Amino acid sequence: MRIFSVTPIHVGPQELSRRQQRYDALLPSGLTLDLVDIGPQAPRSLDTGADVRASEAAVVAALRAAPQGYDVLMPDCVLDPGVAELAPELPVVGILQLSLGWQVVRGRRVGLVARNEAIADELLARAKAYDWAEHVAGVRVLGLAVEAISDQEQWTAGLRQAVDGFGDQVATVINGCSAVEVTGHGARRTRVVDPTALALRLLAAEGPQ
Repeated sequence: MRIFSVTPIHVGPQELSRRQQRYDALLPSGLTLDLVDIGPQAPRSLDTGADVRASEAAVVAALRAAPQGYDVLMPDCVLDPGVAELAPELPVVGILQLSLGWQVVRGRRVGLVARNEAIADELLARAKAYDWAEHVAGVRVLGLAVEAISDQEQWTAGLRQAVDGFGDQVATVINGCSAVEVTGHGARRTRVVDPTALALRLLAAEGPQ
């Protein structure tokens, strides 16, 4: 299965390479993924509601212009920009759609974490749009700058605190960023989900249709 993906923000060559390498490491057998940068017309960070909307418009345009030959289109963003708008026009899937959907079908109560308030608001809006809001216990905001996405130590420290903050409310916490390594958390009883890794495993299990 060949996947085409596009970043939700404009990133430089170094960050694009880091993200592609992360995908390459996560890809199950039988899957390939090509990641491209959204371009300078898109925001460089999702810090406001206006940034989120501008990013979504840019992702929609990029996915509509995707090269031929791909089986699946998947935005490189846990906010699933353009997924609702483009399906079923295009074979598009979302990282949150897959990773949160799996928790829902397993009957799990889920917590989410987000880098900032704007992303937290959009995560809840996506959960409501998918009609899964009742399965979400809430979103914990890490209060981190966009640079923390590539700073594993800083993100892990914030994630650990957020997971501990959920206490016994949830059995599963979804890390609210597609481009961050999930390497540690606080409460051992709580399972922390890397949404990108899970989405790819689910796509691999489904196989080409």
